[in-house]
Amino acid sequence: MIIATANRMRRSVDARLLWKFAYNFGYKGMRSVQRFKKRLKKGQTFPPFLYLSITNACNLRCQGCWIDVTAPKDYIDLADLNRLINNAKKHGNSFFGILGGEPFMHPDLIPLLEGHPDCYFQIFTNGHFITDKVASELRRIGNATVLISVEGTEMVSDERRGKSGVLNKTLGGIETCIRHRLITGVATSVCQTNIDDLVNESWVDELVRRGVHYVWYHTYRPVGPEAAPHLALRPEQVLSVRRFAMDMRNRKAIGVVDAYWDDKGQALCPAATGISHHIGPWGDIEPCPIIQFATETIRDNDGDAFKTMTESKLLKDFRTTAAKATRGCIVLERPDLLKDLLERNGAKDTTARKQAYVELTVMKSLNSQHNPGHEIPEEKWLYRFAKKHWFFGFGAYS
Repeated sequence: MIIATANRMRRSVDARLLWKFAYNFGYKGMRSVQRFKKRLKKGQTFPPFLYLSITNACNLRCQGCWIDVTAPKDYIDLADLNRLINNAKKHGNSFFGILGGEPFMHPDLIPLLEGHPDCYFQIFTNGHFITDKVASELRRIGNATVLISVEGTEMVSDERRGKSGVLNKTLGGIETCIRHRLITGVATSVCQTNIDDLVNESWVDELVRRGVHYVWYHTYRPVGPEAAPHLALRPEQVLSVRRFAMDMRNRKAIGVVDAYWDDKGQALCPAATGISHHIGPWGDIEPCPIIQFATETIRDNDGDAFKTMTESKLLKDFRTTAAKATRGCIVLERPDLLKDLLERNGAKDTTARKQAYVELTVMKSLNSQHNPGHEIPEEKWLYRFAKKHWFFGFGAYS
């Protein structure tokens, strides 16, 4: 299926974009991970993959959203973003995830991409702002893939995302990206209301028919001011998502991403391994997107993010505490332990609503992807090798 997927991309994606993907993300991404491993041996943890929530602005109001999209619109300015990325590039980084809010509501998203032709960006978006003009600009620049979220059928999408007509606009964004020969992905936060509709073979076949190149399944995490914990999956459902993702990856001509299990099928937390951390929409350096607490910002140490992150007591304590507590998500499984960790480090609430500590206090323990004794190892040697050497397996849980 790897060859079939590659051939399908070769026929449907601009050749220059494929080269940018292979070199900036593939080759340079692997090289970045190797430098990360060398830093670990010296006791330095600076993630090879950084995720940047560049704005809190969004046109939707999704259940379980942790970003203050109802607060006044704000964003990290272009100068700060350029300084952060340039600093990370000095240490071998080449890949950056761009989140929001809705990233396309940032006034300088296109100039940001254009200013770093030697990097690769993955833009997490609802697809509503991807017009022909935007898509043509993305094709011209050539160093970004769009990951468009689909959260269910028309009715479920409207309920999950707080507006009407959401799905049709999202599908329109996907179609525009495909027409402009962009590398296009679809992401789904799997929950009780969409697991039956989207975690099935017919939906994957539909994505292939539409021309989508990869799909990313991640399980719903009930956090934020409207957490909706009733949408969280049961342990057997989480396991079924993992099994389904691997099955589709082995049988369908489409890339399937499941980022929360290693080559042996053991659960993992990317933030606990140190392979990724998150920058909030006000420049705060956070362990991961759903933990909106920080003790440092990207403006500390004159903008030297490497120095700030490698010396952060909060991030170090998080990685150690999380890895000892669970291979899964400490936010879901042990919100009480996370609260203690944050308080002893004097972490500030980085939200606009200033209710994150209260929300954490009332959270009840839920299951995450950690399910000992039910591991599903990768079947194909290439995926096992890639996960073991370039993405996970860095001994965080030993």
